Amino acid sequence: MAIQRSKPKNRASVKGPRSVRSLRGAFDPITLEILWRRLVSIVDEADASVARTAFSSLLRDAHDYTCMFTDSRGQELVQGTFCTPGQAGAMALGVKKIIRSMPLTQYRPGDVFIVNDPWLLAGHLNDVCVLSPIFFKGRPVAFTACVFHHADIGGRVASDNRQVHEEGLFIPLTKLYDAGRLNEEVLKLIRWNVRTPEEVTGDIRSQVAANHVCSEKIVALMADEGLTTLDDLADEIIARTEQSMRAAIGKIPDGSYPHAGVIEGAGQRKDVTIRLTVSVKGSDLTVDFTGTSPQVDWGGNVVYNFTYAYVFMAVKSAFDPDVPINEGAIRPVKMTAPEGSVVNCRFPAAVAARMQIGHFMTEMVFNALAAATPHNILAGSGGTPAQTNIFYGRRHNGRPWHTMIIRGGGLGASSRKDGHHCAIFPANGANTPVEIFESDTPLLVAERSLVMDSGGPGRMRGGLGRKMVIRVPDDDVGPQPPVTVAVQAGRFRYPPDGMFGGGAGSKARFLRNREPADPSGMTFCERADVIEFHSAGGGGYGNPLERDPEAVERDVVNGYVSVDRARDDYGVVIDPDTLKVDLEATRKRREKK
Repeated sequence: MAIQRSKPKNRASVKGPRSVRSLRGAFDPITLEILWRRLVSIVDEADASVARTAFSSLLRDAHDYTCMFTDSRGQELVQGTFCTPGQAGAMALGVKKIIRSMPLTQYRPGDVFIVNDPWLLAGHLNDVCVLSPIFFKGRPVAFTACVFHHADIGGRVASDNRQVHEEGLFIPLTKLYDAGRLNEEVLKLIRWNVRTPEEVTGDIRSQVAANHVCSEKIVALMADEGLTTLDDLADEIIARTEQSMRAAIGKIPDGSYPHAGVIEGAGQRKDVTIRLTVSVKGSDLTVDFTGTSPQVDWGGNVVYNFTYAYVFMAVKSAFDPDVPINEGAIRPVKMTAPEGSVVNCRFPAAVAARMQIGHFMTEMVFNALAAATPHNILAGSGGTPAQTNIFYGRRHNGRPWHTMIIRGGGLGASSRKDGHHCAIFPANGANTPVEIFESDTPLLVAERSLVMDSGGPGRMRGGLGRKMVIRVPDDDVGPQPPVTVAVQAGRFRYPPDGMFGGGAGSKARFLRNREPADPSGMTFCERADVIEFHSAGGGGYGNPLERDPEAVERDVVNGYVSVDRARDDYGVVIDPDTLKVDLEATRKRREKK
């Protein structure tokens, strides 16, 4: 945002309406910056309350949730600093639609709404939204909302479902609290449709608490600053953000930038083709998905909002990562997608595994923009899509358990940096610690390690993938069989591509008792079974023969690259005993290539 930064004023000097607004009616830059920072801190405080109160490790540790608030018109004003782009981008569209579906006069203090309609929000039933109006002096002045990825929403959790009806409990827009009074029947309905009711309802209460924190802080800000409405402040912030975003887009040469990519189908199903054209005209940008494959008979279908979310993330990341994210940032970015296509599916398509296709949208846009802005994009990433694993069953005493973890792969390299290891990109989640997984489940982690040589070679190397080995105990406190394992992942057939001469990363793998297993269905494990997950490595960027030999030497010393691959991929000769580079032998070998 083009806001001048300055030291905060004495708080006594900014009390009252005249201190907030200049004589011309616009917010002065210094005060605007102070208010903007305070708004961000409010959402982040609500975000932090989730980490303290959530029951599920998917929320506490993997941070798979998003907090935000809007003005009274439903325009996104601020989102949490650590939110997930898929949820946040989809919420910006969906929450605005929800708010505008009812006149402001119908909202009452203490109202809280709950909904998980995939087509309205973030694309699958597990993403549950809780929405609350914020009242100040008897008037609705804003709305706060949070979306949590609930590990358990009932249903069959595999990727090969054919309809959304199989995938869990569908909650239309419903009042959870009516003027401050809890609707116990709604919670009862949810409890009877999930495997772990205490965890699910506890997480819903955490959502309500996060909204309450946000509401209290917004009211306090308005009282402190003498504001009667947030809409004027929102207009100023949104307008400045739009101006900054348009300036960033305007630096890209006008033109049409097409790309066609292939994404593997779940299991042995046929591949999906994504066709898109990124068109830039002045400060306007449009992404058109005409020609993309129709929706599929498994759970990889993507709703419009989720597709848009990752298209927007790609555009913003490539053009100006520092622009704030709000209504102003999304205005210059338009998207068209044929209804009934895999990126704009129709009800009742299966959507539980929408990340298996939806997460690729960022990469597809990067590929399309490679010619226009080659230094601002990444090679293919092994964390695209996020490697999601669901485990559930009964403990030795019969008590049900359920957990979900998200695993990253190697981040694709850029023109300036090697890819990070085990990154969840573009979803922006966190890898669940081993200790947390073992405390939440009756399972044991036998190994979690980086996979040598999994990063694609290049002038900049792709990040490494990760191996995770999980064992079902066969002792007295081991779980009752079977233990159900569901995998929502990709890159099993096609590895992450390199960019501008860089090599591809490694493929993903899923093994049961050292034999390849089907990741698209449900795997039922017995005691002593061993499940093995390999996430993919990231693609490399640029010619590997241009990589600094000393950087290759460090990779070998750190166990990222083997001596053999250093020689074959990079033309760098490493002494296997000393692990030191032989510069003269390297020079000769590279000259021969």
